[in-house]
Amino acid sequence: MPPHKRPALPKDRDGLTYPRDYATSEPSQPRPAKQQRVGNGSQASPLVIGDDEDDEEEEDGSQEVADSQFERRNHDQIYGTLHTKIVGIQYYRGHATMGEAVMLRREPHNQYDSNAIQVLNVQGIQVGHIPRVQASKFASLIDSGSIRVEGVITGYQGQFDCPLDVHLFGTSDVVARENLISEMRARKLPVGDASATKRKEAQEQKARAKALAQAKIQARAMAKVNVSGQGMQQENSMADFGAGSSQGYGPGPSLEEILTASERFNPRNVENVVEEFGIKEDDLKAMPKASQPAALLTELHDFQLQGLQWMLDKETPSLPAAGTTDVVQLWRRHSMKANLFTNVATNFSVENPTLSSGGILADDMGLGKTIQVISLIMADRALQRRSSDVSGATLILAPVSVMSNWSTQIKKHLKEEYALRIMFYHGNRKAPINPKEIGNYDVIISSYDTISTEWHSQKSTALPRKSGVFSVSWRRVILDEGHNIRNPKAKKTVAVSQLMAQSRWVLTGTPIINNLKDLFSLVRFLQLSGGLDQFEFFHSAIIRPVIQGSAAGQMALQLLMRGTCLRRKKDMHFIDLRLPELAEYVHRINLLPHEQEKYDALQAQAQGTLNVYRNNVGRTNASDTYRHLLEVLLRMRQLCNHWKLIGEERLNSVLQQLEAEGVVDLTEENKDALQKMLQLSIDSQEDCPICLDTLKEPVITKCAHIFCTTCIERVIDTQQKCPMCRATLESLATTTVKPARETQKAPPTQDQLKDEASIKNNTSSKVESMLSILRASAQDPSNKTIIFSQWTSFLDLVQPHLTAAGFKYARIDGSMSATQRDAALEALDTDPFTTILLASLSVCSVGLNLVAANQVIMADSWWAPAIEDQAVDRVHRLGQKRETKVFRLVVEDSIEERVLGIQDDKRKLMGLAFADKEMGRKKRARAGAGLADLERLLGGGRAKDGPSGQEKKG
Repeated sequence: MPPHKRPALPKDRDGLTYPRDYATSEPSQPRPAKQQRVGNGSQASPLVIGDDEDDEEEEDGSQEVADSQFERRNHDQIYGTLHTKIVGIQYYRGHATMGEAVMLRREPHNQYDSNAIQVLNVQGIQVGHIPRVQASKFASLIDSGSIRVEGVITGYQGQFDCPLDVHLFGTSDVVARENLISEMRARKLPVGDASATKRKEAQEQKARAKALAQAKIQARAMAKVNVSGQGMQQENSMADFGAGSSQGYGPGPSLEEILTASERFNPRNVENVVEEFGIKEDDLKAMPKASQPAALLTELHDFQLQGLQWMLDKETPSLPAAGTTDVVQLWRRHSMKANLFTNVATNFSVENPTLSSGGILADDMGLGKTIQVISLIMADRALQRRSSDVSGATLILAPVSVMSNWSTQIKKHLKEEYALRIMFYHGNRKAPINPKEIGNYDVIISSYDTISTEWHSQKSTALPRKSGVFSVSWRRVILDEGHNIRNPKAKKTVAVSQLMAQSRWVLTGTPIINNLKDLFSLVRFLQLSGGLDQFEFFHSAIIRPVIQGSAAGQMALQLLMRGTCLRRKKDMHFIDLRLPELAEYVHRINLLPHEQEKYDALQAQAQGTLNVYRNNVGRTNASDTYRHLLEVLLRMRQLCNHWKLIGEERLNSVLQQLEAEGVVDLTEENKDALQKMLQLSIDSQEDCPICLDTLKEPVITKCAHIFCTTCIERVIDTQQKCPMCRATLESLATTTVKPARETQKAPPTQDQLKDEASIKNNTSSKVESMLSILRASAQDPSNKTIIFSQWTSFLDLVQPHLTAAGFKYARIDGSMSATQRDAALEALDTDPFTTILLASLSVCSVGLNLVAANQVIMADSWWAPAIEDQAVDRVHRLGQKRETKVFRLVVEDSIEERVLGIQDDKRKLMGLAFADKEMGRKKRARAGAGLADLERLLGGGRAKDGPSGQEKKG
């Protein structure tokens, strides 16, 4: 019927007319993705991650804003709860029960009320809407991003309405909070929780000020006592710092004395957390074992047979049995209605919910995730459990660097008569794939980028396609290094989530890397039902409660992980790899006076820049301020290693030209400056603002924005404009600059080494502490040490000192060819006089066996502990015969100590998810700091007790 001839629709009791056309469609008739979108300020956009418009948003740079909004959102606080109701229920088919989480979605383009706020249930079906008067109070605050809202049903659904609580969340920034409280009071919105938080913070601030005043009094008293020869001695040459060597400086401290002066650091055993709902080690030990698959040539360990049985069970899950309180994938039998199941996270109830097939295998590196998957493929083939409408082929997605490892391992572990037919689907090695041709293969090995490119090559989202990986219903899809999809809006994450499969598996040592948003991507890929595959519900049911310390949120997280994830660690007793002990220490260092003076100046500059950035968040010049702040923070970290790393230049001329004109001419001088900016982002471990993933082959544009080469090339080809500032970019070649080529510096000459005074005057506190540890270790000539640093320029500075001290060393970094790397590793392994390997942390955190060494020195710390842990695991792994010691060198009361605190929080989050006594770790984390992390890094000295993983020795 034409719109103008439609009969008048009755009004609900709120007086608002809502035709069914504006209800969310039933799942059987989904609305097209673009129609699900709402206007600016909608909270619903995470639900349509990856639709066509999202692709466009990725290319115009607004996804960077969305990601920063997520970080700020996690630091929002509760302001108050509005007790209201859902009205218009009689016009919609959506249903929700008491206690159930619901989504509040703005509908600013509603022709009847521009303040309209829909209420949707877990299935995305509209239940009703917020009353007109109530909606008018806070709709504009949602649109502006001032507040975020979550809804919970608080009563039974009647014929016309249903009780609802709306939780109102807003900024935790002190100044902005005061303004928001005033605005909400003017609109008669509840702010009781925010006011209580404000009073509590004022009391805490008063207590801190009192403690600080007392500390200053004590410090002045100590300073008077210490004004003596020892204090004057520290002002003398840095050559006297540390201890002697064979050069005649005198005896240095013994290794035992150094250990006593350090703090024992157990990052993998941080503290006890709630364990009630996690899988305990005794339970893991008692898990049932599968039989050894007849096709396997390799005899599986007991724990691997247990893993195989667990995977077989997870591929054929079943709902909780009647009369039990068991929880399966967060579903539990309804307490009142035997035919219903309730999701314990979202409280959504339904008959016969769909269970996902598969899960997350999160065993430690070295426990054989690959061979367990191979055994699963072979055991399942023997059982012939696949559905009739799916192929028998398994699709394995892996980083390009490890694709060949899969085929090698399959051939290595299978008996010849059970050999699998394998095809590489990547680059030029692609053969046709379609439902007919797939019968010729058992395993297809491909990469994330290949799948992403294939999915996004077509605008249509219809499945199945006529050919390619999206034309096949796979027996299973396996994501190796599955944390690669941790970003829910990255194109590869969207792509792999579209694959059709009977079972889905994620292999990763770290399901949670940086925050719980990482876990959401895996949950969505696994297709868990009950609402957690939608970000709004995942955030309100798990992320926010966990951040706030809610027991219910922690329970839901632990039940989720227990039901979908298996994680064993190599130091568990029943694993019994018989590895020697791993002892980790934090060795604290005090800067010398001239170093401290430089550090204090940089810290003051950083604090001022942070204040500017805080005030400019969301404005056009915020990115420039952020770049300045990153540079100062990086220089502070580098100064902790060596004062010569910070340099003198500040790229002022280029920055001034950028500020004035927006772009710079690509002269040789400007290219050099832009390359320094680019290196800053690489060193700071920033993400690409287009794909929101780690920078791959990064380039910097003439307008000083940094992207992956492939990402910006695609944008230039389609738009010829920078997605961040809209500056014209004619072509990739003429408007971008690649990183400066890393060159390996020649070792110091004999003439240089003879200049002993020069070497002494160019040392640093950290270099001397490092030499002290090396000299003490050399008392046992069989000790070998890996020195890790993220800055090759620091390794350059260290080399002359090692040579002058009489140490023979090798080096491995990104500038070296494969032959040079092999030679360095061979020297460490076979030459008894080569006792030190200088190693670039990024190069050595993956793919190397370093068991020839038994000691590690971490010269500096990354934002994420995962990189460091993986580097240590290259030394402490199967084949290691000696006790392994790890020293983390940390400057006292500096940014380095606060980096340890951030690392500690990330380890705790991982441990909480698994309810482990011993906290999880591994892999790489996104390292770009959010505003809260930046504030924390500049927030003063370390806590009284230090990171919770440390215990004072001695």
